[in-house]
Amino acid sequence: MVSKLFAAWCLTALCVAIHAGGLAGALRQLRRYPVSLATRFWPATWLFVLVAAWMVCLHLAEIAVWAVFYTWKGAMADLPSALYFSAVTYTTTGYGDLVLPREWRLVGGVEALTGILMCGWSTGFFFVVVNRMFEVNTARATRHE
Repeated sequence: MVSKLFAAWCLTALCVAIHAGGLAGALRQLRRYPVSLATRFWPATWLFVLVAAWMVCLHLAEIAVWAVFYTWKGAMADLPSALYFSAVTYTTTGYGDLVLPREWRLVGGVEALTGILMCGWSTGFFFVVVNRMFEVNTARATRHE
């Protein structure tokens, strides 16, 4: 049991590292984004679409990490099943049509907790992007008054 929880903790740490690296990269790209475009509807909307797509890619990579681990350890029969199980667990959808063997079930719970944390982190990041755009638009409107 302890070894499985340690493995789950390592997978959580890997997800945090993937997310931190992905968000740092996104932040570097966002700093290059011209402020003048952030005040116009379509460029701002396109930026939101790109940020959302990047977040989904990060989450899919993290889901794949868990799925590969489940397949490697024999906790799931094959990679497609493991990807599906991992996706519904990470997102806390939890259909229940696929379940881990008894000795791995607590690991699935840790994956769900990890997914909640990573989704919350993405939401916070997305909020910061929206907030900064709002601040830019508010500052421009104030200067024009």
